[in-house]
Amino acid sequence: MVEYIQMEVVNTDTKDIIFNLRTKRGLSQDELAEKVLVTRQAVSRWETGETIPNTETLKLLSEFFDVSINTLLGSPRKLICQCCGMPLDDSVISRDKDGTFNEDYCKWCYADGEYTYSNMDDLIEVCVGHLKNENCSEEQARSHLRDTLPKLDYWKRYEELGGGKRFEELKKQLIDEFNALQIEGMPKVKKLNALVGSFVNLEYRLPNGKTVKFLDDGATYLGNQLESEFGGDRCFGILANMDFLLVATYEEGGENPELVIYKKR
Repeated sequence: MVEYIQMEVVNTDTKDIIFNLRTKRGLSQDELAEKVLVTRQAVSRWETGETIPNTETLKLLSEFFDVSINTLLGSPRKLICQCCGMPLDDSVISRDKDGTFNEDYCKWCYADGEYTYSNMDDLIEVCVGHLKNENCSEEQARSHLRDTLPKLDYWKRYEELGGGKRFEELKKQLIDEFNALQIEGMPKVKKLNALVGSFVNLEYRLPNGKTVKFLDDGATYLGNQLESEFGGDRCFGILANMDFLLVATYEEGGENPELVIYKKR
């Protein structure tokens, strides 16, 4: 079960975190100071624990080191996605359009500056598959989600936040474009889910024998898996974003993928 815990900000580890991030980059205090527009003395005071960076400098450090402000401060807050309830760390925290971390959401629920879910039931169907296990039945997972999600900020402020309406419009447009391809054996597309690139970035073999990946591991895409109308062991995988449509076939677990279509939009 997801716990909601409010914690005071404690900065005891900030000095060590900044020191470690700086030295891993091979930077001197002077060089880091130049990157984030402060003096060397300021960096020195951070690393001795005498002071901590102000809010604007924390934003610059977050951008430069590609870590969240919460991480820079020693992870004083237990972050959870305010849409799906997933615990957050820097690998799954969403980003705003300018690339900065948005510590309120995971990258599945908020992508490219847009909310990806406007229907709680759709989100529950996606999450149930990840929550159920030998200790949690599908019924228990569904019950937990129905109890938890309405308490999260996104669903409490759904109308104010825009409810993902523009993203839903994009989904409908992409579904129409996939269906217009009329690929033999591929059933009609009815739904697209948010998928992170690292989970679906298959390696395709080109006619010249070389292999290629088309996706960015850190980006979020819209896609789904569809059973072939011909039966057999292979299924269709579809992916899209604002720039392209991709259709492939593969065996269980993404084995032996073959590219069917990669089309620029």
